[in-house]
Amino acid sequence: MTTSTTTRSRAKSVAALVDQLVGDDLAVGVEAYDGSRTGPTDCAARIVIRSPSVLIRLATAGGELGLARAYAAGELDIEGDIYQVLSLRDGIPEVKVTPAQAVFALRIAARSGLRLPPAVPGEAALRGRVHSRTRDAAAIAHHYDVSNAFYRLFLGPSMTYTCAVWNDATVGLDAAQAAKHELVCRKLGLKPGMRLLDVGCGWGGMSMHAALHHGVRAVGVTLSRRQAEWGQKAVAEAGLSDMVEIRHQDYRDVHDGPYDAIASIGLIEHVGSSQLRSYAEHLYGLLARGGRLLNHGISCPPEPAAPAVLRWAKSFTNRSFLYRFVFPDGEIMEMGKTVTGLEDAGFEVRHVESLREHYALTCRAWVSNLERNWDEAVAEAGAARTRMWLLYMAGSALHFETNRISLHQILAVKPDGVRSGMPLRPVFE
Repeated sequence: MTTSTTTRSRAKSVAALVDQLVGDDLAVGVEAYDGSRTGPTDCAARIVIRSPSVLIRLATAGGELGLARAYAAGELDIEGDIYQVLSLRDGIPEVKVTPAQAVFALRIAARSGLRLPPAVPGEAALRGRVHSRTRDAAAIAHHYDVSNAFYRLFLGPSMTYTCAVWNDATVGLDAAQAAKHELVCRKLGLKPGMRLLDVGCGWGGMSMHAALHHGVRAVGVTLSRRQAEWGQKAVAEAGLSDMVEIRHQDYRDVHDGPYDAIASIGLIEHVGSSQLRSYAEHLYGLLARGGRLLNHGISCPPEPAAPAVLRWAKSFTNRSFLYRFVFPDGEIMEMGKTVTGLEDAGFEVRHVESLREHYALTCRAWVSNLERNWDEAVAEAGAARTRMWLLYMAGSALHFETNRISLHQILAVKPDGVRSGMPLRPVFE
């Protein structure tokens, strides 16, 4: 083959398309099914494009969603350090495919025969009004009712699926999750005999910790049937059935207040900005005067600071792989908006703390656990879902590390007249 023929062949290769989309100065190597390559050969990570289906998905579904579908289907692989590959986003905030590039991709794929790739299992298809009780239940079931055994493979024995609190990076995931539960208890000022409502309680870890270590009577509610079943069994096995009740229930259907304290850990992302006011008002109505609310949730930067980030984080659009596969109807709000929503409902916000770096460490621990238990996870939940969860958790770790998203704990009080009931200098550590 002559040099000119080689050059023409290269110009029509998968590698040439990659260079068009993301540039030819990649920090990772790319190897394609047609034998073409781009990027360095001596690096810690490599992207392997195994099938022309990748090009078809890229051309027909846009950048992020198409690539995620291809990865979940095993048509695109990441070999080596997944964080190095996902860090490419630092230089390419949004992969956009122009019409010309889409045509180019389809022409390359056509050499192997244009066949529509199969649907990837695990993609959500919700119906009905957004944030209606029925649709919210379906969204929660899509994410959380996968398999308790699958979640345990990366969450570990704590079965806690929210940001841990790390004294340092070496303490271990279980200890860091226990430290998070203890921090929440201290911020809520829990004392023996108090009633605690734990909304979005997950598998019941926070409720059990509060009962065991602070003597409260806790009610945990979750929309996930499988979480509730696990939590109820765990409570019984811990001998806490007289102190902890785990309900399969929508928090909006809780009406047996007053409670002395409310923990909302990881629920706000499922509430949505349109429901923020009613969420805050309902929790306010369930609290006794002087009672405290701890709202623990992922947040995004304010719009002027990072508008491109908001397109990814503020609202998972229907072309986002997170929206389609992981958190359907999920929404991340700016922390200030949550504060305003709480205060509009009558709360007095007393303390706000960012745990952004802590969530990065938590996600990396989950990724390590999932990679270590990979074969078991695939056997339990399927290859597509396991690959998608790895992608989303590793990507989330990087987003927390680079301040694209954050985690804030907001402590609010339902005032008793003009009195907050808070000490002058509260110490939570």
